[in-house]
Amino acid sequence: MIESVGIIGAGTMGNGIAQVCAVAGLGVTMVDISDAAIKRGLSTIDGSLDRLVKKEKMGAADREAALGRINATTDRAKLGNCDLVIEAATENEELKVKILKDLCASLRPQALVATNTSSISITKLAAATDRPDRFIGMHFFNPVPVMALLELIRGLQTSDDTHAKAEAFAKRVGKVPITARNSPGFAVNRILCPMINEAVFALQEGIATAEEIDAGMKLGCNHPIGPLALADLIGLDTMLSVMEVFYTGFNDSKYRPAPLLKEMVDAGYLGRKSGRGFYDYGKS
Repeated sequence: MIESVGIIGAGTMGNGIAQVCAVAGLGVTMVDISDAAIKRGLSTIDGSLDRLVKKEKMGAADREAALGRINATTDRAKLGNCDLVIEAATENEELKVKILKDLCASLRPQALVATNTSSISITKLAAATDRPDRFIGMHFFNPVPVMALLELIRGLQTSDDTHAKAEAFAKRVGKVPITARNSPGFAVNRILCPMINEAVFALQEGIATAEEIDAGMKLGCNHPIGPLALADLIGLDTMLSVMEVFYTGFNDSKYRPAPLLKEMVDAGYLGRKSGRGFYDYGKS
């Protein structure tokens, strides 16, 4: 049974995963490379839990208890006693492989390892570890505390026992698990990201404005958020990385990233996190 979880990365996804694990009563060790990143991650969790208390969805005592279960550190050796370690670094294959290769030496032999990748091959990442049978993809969705889904992806090496434990973990932290085959984008992003990419093409070609495209998809398709606003939330750099994985992995021109998406990333217009994407978020 998984009772303690390590998380590599205190950014948007990492701190969200830390929050849901701590609220579920699990011990959490959240690791990042700098004290500044750790401080930002803890501040985000603190603010998120505070909002839940104000909305009367959580008691003040429960909030303090959840915060008390999180140990945030720059010392990766502190992951040594965790039952499960989830890598939640930037969507970059080279970086993830390096983290996973370096990680396993400090873990208990029986510990499970997961990656929060949204597109990279689980089989390939598993091969970078010393425990490919105890490795699995856990694709959380942003914002983690709100989104109910946890997509589990089995690599070629993933054991049935690892998959069963991952399913039990998903339910323990209040998520609904679905299982997808290891293929670029898995199930959800295989459908979602090309749709967003096509919306960028439509904007690029002057079919409609960003506001009109998003309104059309919300009002005409009952989507809760338009595709371009969603791209800004995900991060345009992440969107581009995913589409490049598709384009290379499938060797199919229908997954070609929209040139406007590439240009916006080159300009540093990454969406909400940079203050500007398809919309202006007013950050300096």
